[in-house]
Amino acid sequence: MLGKLYDAVFGCRHSRYSFPVTIRHARRRPQAAALTGTYVACLDCGKELPYDWQEMKVITSPEHYRAHLAELAEHAA
Repeated sequence: MLGKLYDAVFGCRHSRYSFPVTIRHARRRPQAAALTGTYVACLDCGKELPYDWQEMKVITSPEHYRAHLAELAEHAA
């Protein structure tokens, strides 16, 4: 009960995740999978977050999004 109150006031900490899901050849992807093609879901609140298989970690902030996109563009060139 105290954990739910904490989440209601401060938001979910996203500390427990599902196994990474990769979507290939789908017409519609979850927005979380748009960046890397892979996402995880928070087991507490259900939010979907992008996942990077190369680094084996969740991409959690907009800064990480931009850095990851720049790195992908570097490797593609």
